[in-house]
Amino acid sequence: MTTPIITIADVEAAAKVLDGVAHRTPVLTSRTLNQRAGAQVFVKAENLQRGGAFKFRGAYNKLASLTDDERARGVVAFSSGNHAQAVALASSLLGIEATILMPQDAPPAKLEATRGYGAHVVTFDRYTANREDLGREMVAERGLVLVPPFDDTLIMAGQGTATLELIDDVGPLDVMVTPVSGGGLVAGAAVVMAGRCPDGAVIGVEPEAGDDTRRSLEAGERIDIGVPRTIADGLQMSTPGALTFEVNRALLREVVTVTDAELVDTMAFVFDRMKVVAEPSGVAGLAAILHGKIEGTEGRRVGVVLSGGNVGVRRFVELMNEYHLR
Repeated sequence: MTTPIITIADVEAAAKVLDGVAHRTPVLTSRTLNQRAGAQVFVKAENLQRGGAFKFRGAYNKLASLTDDERARGVVAFSSGNHAQAVALASSLLGIEATILMPQDAPPAKLEATRGYGAHVVTFDRYTANREDLGREMVAERGLVLVPPFDDTLIMAGQGTATLELIDDVGPLDVMVTPVSGGGLVAGAAVVMAGRCPDGAVIGVEPEAGDDTRRSLEAGERIDIGVPRTIADGLQMSTPGALTFEVNRALLREVVTVTDAELVDTMAFVFDRMKVVAEPSGVAGLAAILHGKIEGTEGRRVGVVLSGGNVGVRRFVELMNEYHLR
């Protein structure tokens, strides 16, 4: 028998590290959402997490584990925004110098927030440069400690605390739904569901143009699809992580996809009906529920992570005008 990459005990340990540091985000419900979904839906509002997204959980859990020598060397991370802000914020809380590699076309609000937390930002062209190569160069040249966005056991365990809290607050779930980028959030959710709700199903959701995990699961191996063109900048992965893929192919029921238009429609729904501001990536799970992409949820108890709310007002209005208010 092979040793699991992470276990429920790892997530519970991460919860202790995060206790009193990360926000215990609220669980939102909506009668209109339940009626449209034909299910009882519990929304974990990670858009209200520190840094505006679930990413703070994994970043802080990872950084808190560093030795004094590693903290003194400083850290480097690469991200389109939410992991960048999470590492920058966690680093500032722990007194660590952070350098963040961010794509030139990252949303301005995310760039500004990352700098605002005190990190040094280095930009690159995501369509011509490989961010992992750039990160490794900084590790080799400057001795920095790499903080990966998802492919790390402490990161995955930290992200799993969102699902752990949700189940602790509302009770057992029949289905758990989360957005999928590199796979850390859904991997953490799947481990928690396996430990707390073993008969439940875990569903991942990707943008239609960026379905690297869905294709990889179908092929039985990791596939690189290139950088996808989608408004969901937080879900623009070309291939799943090596560690996350092993967890997810063992524990996920399936991965479904949503279109960019469906993402914006869902942003409008949560704004109008739930009075919540969310970014395109953050509503992917809800979009799948609202647009009927997941089978077998009728009459069930469904959890979903609203994973982030880092969208500036200008971008929000642009998206509404382009996709929704036509």
